[in-house]
Amino acid sequence: MSRNDEIARQFEAFADLLDAKGVDYKPRAYRRAAENIREYPQAVEGLAQEGEDAVGEIDGVGDAIASKVVEYVDTGHIEELEALREEYPLDMAAITSVEGVGPKTAGTLYEELGIETLDDLESAAEAGDIQTVKGFGAKTEQNILDGIDFAREAHERQLLGDARPNGERVVEYLDTVDAIASVELAGSLRRWRATIGDVDVLVGSDDAERVVAAFADWPEADSVIEAGDTKASLRADGVRIDLRVVVPEEFGAALQYFTGSKAHNVAVRNRAIERDLKVNEYGIFDVAGVEDDDQRAGERIGGETEASVYEPLEMDWVPPELRENRGEIEAAVEGDLPDLVETSDIRGDLHTHTSWSDGRATIVEMIEGAAAFGHDYLAITDHATGPGMVGGVGLDDEQLRDQLAEIRAAADEAGIDVFAGVEANVAADGQVSVADDLLSDLDLVVASPHAALDGDGTERLIAAAKHPAVDIVGHPTGRYLNRRPGLDVDVSRLATVAADHGTALEINADPARLDLAGSAVKTAIEVGATIAIDTDAHSPAGFDSLRYGVHTGRRGWAEPVDVLNAWNVDDVRSFLH
Repeated sequence: MSRNDEIARQFEAFADLLDAKGVDYKPRAYRRAAENIREYPQAVEGLAQEGEDAVGEIDGVGDAIASKVVEYVDTGHIEELEALREEYPLDMAAITSVEGVGPKTAGTLYEELGIETLDDLESAAEAGDIQTVKGFGAKTEQNILDGIDFAREAHERQLLGDARPNGERVVEYLDTVDAIASVELAGSLRRWRATIGDVDVLVGSDDAERVVAAFADWPEADSVIEAGDTKASLRADGVRIDLRVVVPEEFGAALQYFTGSKAHNVAVRNRAIERDLKVNEYGIFDVAGVEDDDQRAGERIGGETEASVYEPLEMDWVPPELRENRGEIEAAVEGDLPDLVETSDIRGDLHTHTSWSDGRATIVEMIEGAAAFGHDYLAITDHATGPGMVGGVGLDDEQLRDQLAEIRAAADEAGIDVFAGVEANVAADGQVSVADDLLSDLDLVVASPHAALDGDGTERLIAAAKHPAVDIVGHPTGRYLNRRPGLDVDVSRLATVAADHGTALEINADPARLDLAGSAVKTAIEVGATIAIDTDAHSPAGFDSLRYGVHTGRRGWAEPVDVLNAWNVDDVRSFLH
């Protein structure tokens, strides 16, 4: 697994600090370089070993940035970046997690008030100091204060899209240690929650000392927090990773226990108690007539695998994504668990962008990328003008008609089916930002909220779902994980209307969104709505986010029949028409 994401984050940090300093042009160049490094198809650290000229082959990476890439790969740091961090010793991630506070604002508040942390920001807002800074007012100060509680809670959790690759890399590394019989991710990361606290890794081995030593020697670790006999913790890319080692015969019970959720485990434990059984991290035990309180007391009847824990309870094995005590216990007892959607079931993507709006690839490049990814079909849905579209990102109706002709021409030459579409904006009153006559000429219309993303959005989204030209309501709540909670939506009402009008509701697979959330997906499916799992890809690399949307769908009990783009292209066309 490459270090491209890790390297890209260094230049994103660079851009933020340069913004804080008030530098005008460099941040844009550093962010563009970061995007291209992250999406580069080869391991950039391999190019760095070949030298600056090889790194310079990456689009947007000039000589200065290439030298910094080589410096980082060789030394683990960039001297100029460290100097900037000393000049602006900000907890940038925490401060900018407050909605409306970007790097430039963070830099201004540091220079004027010495604000370095979220606590500093809160104290200054409570004291009325922020409104005394030029360019700030009482309303801005109150908005900052109102957003701090959400930001503080969000900052304690990592996005799934950031944490999962870290966990997978450490599992891949540990899997090469011959003393290890089994290794799996556990905790909320295994359940694919949208945000997680720490990365939990469980290992089955008879040689815990060797496993802990290997874990502590992981080359990607920034620091080792602690290392004991059977447990250890380290930090990598700012994420805490916790290791626990158990003997192989207890691995399944421990995996079930440490995967959670707490509510699921309590329900499982109570079912065991009703049957004179005991379930814990060491196994499942028959404790009829046993009064010993020892955790391993009783006859051990399972625990090597997870299935051996559930089977004595007369339950089917429960997929990790369902373990939230939302009906999965009863379904497992009745043999009625859903046949959950898999990533391999998805046949196309119905929400993508190109360089016509804010994407980073041409129409042809996106089509070729979708084909290479294995898709049978693709929808091009660039942004229309409307609420929330700034900086010339959205296309007006005339531009959309011009693009429609280009999409049709590209489709004629494509090896997959191509839908010509648009991502229209849903205004606060529910109006869709594209003329009806143009909408009727398009194959597919995604309608999404992009502005006024607070308060109750139910009626607004219902109006969009009722629109005869709208096929998909995109990222319905408009949430941005760890940055804004998004609209309050009565999902049951919205989904009922969507089902009645043949409109799908989207799971946006962008790890920063994952909107709809799993619980909302379950509600939508229960009232008969169709779900679309789209990546909102802005480049071919964006198709890789699909798995996050699929697992969010699985958390919502979605089966292939529930997911529009798990259908073949003819059935999709019928739905759209």
